[in-house]
Amino acid sequence: MSHLRVNLRQLQIFVAIVAHGSTSSAADTIALSQSATSAALNELERVLGMSLFDRVSKRLLINHNGRSLLPQALALLDAAKGIERWAEDVQLQTGGLRIGASTTIGNYLLPDILAQFRATLPLAVQAQWKAQVIIENTATICQKLENFDLDIGLIEGYCHGAELLVQPWLEDELVVVAAANSPILPKLSETNVSLDTLRDAVWLSRETGSGTRENINEALLPFLHHLKRGVEFGDSEAIKRATANGLGISCLSRFVVADMLTDGKLVVVPTTLPKFSRRYSIVLHQQKNLTPGLNTLLQFLERV
Repeated sequence: MSHLRVNLRQLQIFVAIVAHGSTSSAADTIALSQSATSAALNELERVLGMSLFDRVSKRLLINHNGRSLLPQALALLDAAKGIERWAEDVQLQTGGLRIGASTTIGNYLLPDILAQFRATLPLAVQAQWKAQVIIENTATICQKLENFDLDIGLIEGYCHGAELLVQPWLEDELVVVAAANSPILPKLSETNVSLDTLRDAVWLSRETGSGTRENINEALLPFLHHLKRGVEFGDSEAIKRATANGLGISCLSRFVVADMLTDGKLVVVPTTLPKFSRRYSIVLHQQKNLTPGLNTLLQFLERV
């Protein structure tokens, strides 16, 4: 077997320089001196026989060679981290997973799902089981998966990453809701709120990049053509409460509004619009090494 000339530490330093734009800034994040960081980069470029950056003043700008190396380096570093996590798990390798969830899933479904998942593990494993959950919008979760910052993503929007595998998962209903005393609601003599009334209404929405916003636009715009935006929120819970307080109307997951529908603080607006549903998805990187723990979680999610 030939001796490997490229090592993981060199790749780690390369990735850090890509992220921070200079050896001095990268050095602060990897506990090395600036000179040692520069030396490691120079050695990597010497071994590979190519430059990975264009030197512009004191900045390092990644070039074509570097861009080609980056996804390979990220995949190798993630695999090495996976080996470390695997070695730390003495039984079934179920712990230490990094799970990303978009907002609705992370706040309203994932806590119960993870509790059920842990309950399926052997008692000795349950006591040691741990996971890190990151809750962000769909775009951020997909970006973190592409960078190997997460092992698995559960999203409610569309994933556009070319390096990611998207597997359909659960179905969710989207409903138009208003405060119980909202003037938009039909009178006793009326059956549905008209499309013109919906076009004139103030809509509360999620921020750009949210899977919920993308789904709602796709569902409503073919019928309403535009939505009169009111306040944008970074959280569905805030939209729900603002809607209940009469700030506007909204279209949200039935999972999100279930409690306020039961309490009577919100009502589903009767309309001639068709029933809207969306598909939640499981997302993995194509080059992700499926550890036993990750496989165990995937098999459980497929049965939910």
